[in-house]
Amino acid sequence: MAYDFNQVVDRRGSSSLKWDVKDNELPMWVADMDFKAAPCIREALEKRLAQGIYGYSIEPEEWAKSYVRWWQRRHGLQMKEEELVFVTGVVPAISSAVRKFTTPGEKVAVMTPVYNIFFNSIVNNGRTPLQCQLDYKDGAYSLNFASLEAVLSDPQVSLLILCNPQNPVGKIWSKEELATIGAMARKHGVLVFSDEIHCDLTDPGKEYVPFALASEENRMNSVTAMAPTKCFNIAGIQTAAVYAANPVLRHKIWRQINTDEVGEGNVFAADAAIAAFNEGEPWLEELRAYIYENKQYVYQFVKEQLPKVHAVPQDCTYLMWLDVRAYIGEGETSKGLAQRIREKTGLYLSNGRQYRGDGDSFLRLNVACPRVTLEEGLLRLKKGLEEEVL
Repeated sequence: MAYDFNQVVDRRGSSSLKWDVKDNELPMWVADMDFKAAPCIREALEKRLAQGIYGYSIEPEEWAKSYVRWWQRRHGLQMKEEELVFVTGVVPAISSAVRKFTTPGEKVAVMTPVYNIFFNSIVNNGRTPLQCQLDYKDGAYSLNFASLEAVLSDPQVSLLILCNPQNPVGKIWSKEELATIGAMARKHGVLVFSDEIHCDLTDPGKEYVPFALASEENRMNSVTAMAPTKCFNIAGIQTAAVYAANPVLRHKIWRQINTDEVGEGNVFAADAAIAAFNEGEPWLEELRAYIYENKQYVYQFVKEQLPKVHAVPQDCTYLMWLDVRAYIGEGETSKGLAQRIREKTGLYLSNGRQYRGDGDSFLRLNVACPRVTLEEGLLRLKKGLEEEVL
């Protein structure tokens, strides 16, 4: 491999959200990789840094061009440069969409279990989340279209926030599934906001389908959030985009993003995105292969060492969804289990409760780390669970 993903980088004492923990603790929770960013990105930032002046910045033409080329080449989605709007992050874009496309007191549909911050964007803006819970059968997830139709038909629902691919369950939605979701949404007058930040973290040989590509109906009744931040590990740079082919929707989301003052990038935002999309593909391909091998290691470890745990099969993301219901007693929660594991072993995982749906039976494990770190984390997990007595 040309890139060393086995290198352990000490992030303690760096004001890292992930690593601001006790000395004996091992954080494997938040979606933040423990790998250095691609050399091409670091070089672009170093070049900008060397200039020595860090004033107000605008997005050059190459910023939009790099997005257009990347999504067309890798995902088959043809966008126009003018259909993209800069935003500082996917979460700010979601909150702007909630404020623009819904009114206080209305309901926003989500398919659970799903990224917990969706609920923050909904509730903090005075709206109510309405869940369509995914079906979990024989250790795998699927979408119940009858349940989705019931949710979308609620006259108080005007927006569906879709996670494509789905975090935390690692589900890639097919073109047919996305087209059906889009048709249902259109039928009931519901706009779709598709969060596609994890789209480039599919397993080797697996491909996601952009929501807007599944049908013309989808394309014209949706706003999509996209960014290089998750797959290239540059979330702290705060650089993202929203795509809307429908000019009316695009104007509305552009207006709200600027009203919310989240439409101006910092001095590094455009350079980082351009470098990632124009030069970072070889690094990304090796990253995907490394993460895939880490996930295979988890599957094997769980099978051999923790037979009561089920690692849900997935085709994307580096966030593994572990079914630990065998260790959760009556009246207890995954939040409590995660806390006990942390107290006993120092291993810090995400509890599934915060993702709603059936998440109270699960823990989320971040495997985007050097193999030696993963091995240590799994040994701690085993120790913590072995001490659980039901």
